[in-house]
Amino acid sequence: MGKTVLGRGSVMLEQTIKRFIQDHSLIEKGDRIMVAVSGGPDSLALLHFLDSNKAEWEAEVMAAHLDHMFRGDESYQELLFVKEYCNKRNIPFYGERVDVSMEIKQTNGSLQDMARQIRYAFLMEVMEEASATKLALGHHGDDQIETILMKMTRGASGAGRAGIPLKRSIAAGLIIRPFLSVTKEHIEEYCERHDLNPRRDPSNLKEDYTRNRFRKKVLPFLKKENPHVHLQFQRFSEELAEDEAYLEELTRDKLNKVWNNTEDFSSLHIDGFLAMPQPLQRRGINLILNYLYKLRPSSLSSIHIYDVLGILKGKTPNASLDLPKGLKVTRAYHTCYFHFGELALTEAPYCHEIQVNKTLELQGGYQFLLYFSSSLAEDRTGDRIYIDPDKVTLPLYVRTRKSGDRMKVKGLEGSKKLKTLFIDEKVPVHLRDEWPIVVDADNHILWVPGMKKSHYDLGEEQENSLVLQFKSNHLLGGS
Repeated sequence: MGKTVLGRGSVMLEQTIKRFIQDHSLIEKGDRIMVAVSGGPDSLALLHFLDSNKAEWEAEVMAAHLDHMFRGDESYQELLFVKEYCNKRNIPFYGERVDVSMEIKQTNGSLQDMARQIRYAFLMEVMEEASATKLALGHHGDDQIETILMKMTRGASGAGRAGIPLKRSIAAGLIIRPFLSVTKEHIEEYCERHDLNPRRDPSNLKEDYTRNRFRKKVLPFLKKENPHVHLQFQRFSEELAEDEAYLEELTRDKLNKVWNNTEDFSSLHIDGFLAMPQPLQRRGINLILNYLYKLRPSSLSSIHIYDVLGILKGKTPNASLDLPKGLKVTRAYHTCYFHFGELALTEAPYCHEIQVNKTLELQGGYQFLLYFSSSLAEDRTGDRIYIDPDKVTLPLYVRTRKSGDRMKVKGLEGSKKLKTLFIDEKVPVHLRDEWPIVVDADNHILWVPGMKKSHYDLGEEQENSLVLQFKSNHLLGGS
């Protein structure tokens, strides 16, 4: 009777895994599957399962094992164990030994990060050598529960709360995880039924690691409440990933209208950003941070996203915030800047001649084009000022402000100090010394782009008038 039950259990387990593979298109006809095998229960069971059923998919199955040499002869024996297992079953085997500890000493890196990098580099290499299309990993349903709980406990947000992806594209093909629909207990039973006798890593029992504490203290409680809790977590992960992908697409569309990026900094138009729905705001900040950090710091969490939102929604016009790894967030009135190091938009002071029919580009994303109204300018977007050439002295220049600068503002009597103009227009202090000022050869201020035009502006294009066109990645809008 016992054997019959085990047999039924084996069939049901295989059906569960195969249904999961089919529903998510993890394996296709003719695939060449490289299985990452440590010698432990999860990966050994996966290798046995895929090799036993490869004819069903007309697939080829291979195995790869990397010895990190952390445990001396013990880990070397694991390599020999996997190699012997593969040889007995005519499974192509790829094995290698790398002294990761030595690599860490030479590069001064962290143990886990370095081990992961070396392992994936090895797997990518053997996949390419074997022309493999899929890399199969032995993560299971319990791993999924642990991962999601750890992420949520650390304060992950958005798509970061999703668990282990069931498949993911890589340079060599696709990573797949066929065992996410079954538990550790199922896998142990599978190993016992098929006399696999896997090797076991003693570090998996130590409570020094966060994952192991979740595994030993939290999972038993959840499984007691619901024996199929792993399926609920898997469904949560899949649905969350789908929802986040859709919301991220909406966020990108909205964010592109209010966010500008240059080589030196990124700027966000606060009013436009806050007009976005609240769920898109959170994801928008997350997208910006993901873009700016080449490698997202592990210390970055949802708390930091809410800190940034607090600056954007606050009543203080000038505020700053320090994020991990040297990223700074600086609010200046209606604009928020994300930058590493000091915020410097241009090289100040400067003075450049604006030549007719030649585009002048300045550091910081400023662009000027001067042409006569009779000429045909291909690009007529951007802000413009129209000037009577007989009322000014050519050539025109764009420069930074000088002490005592005054301007006859269009529509106002008399002149106004440039310093007062900057204050009235709420221009951030750190931008004032770098803001472009358009003057003629006699140093008459014709225009402060993004703010005010002078009485020299004709208001519209006239015959033989000069047209000065301006574009910028970040200046405040103005008249």
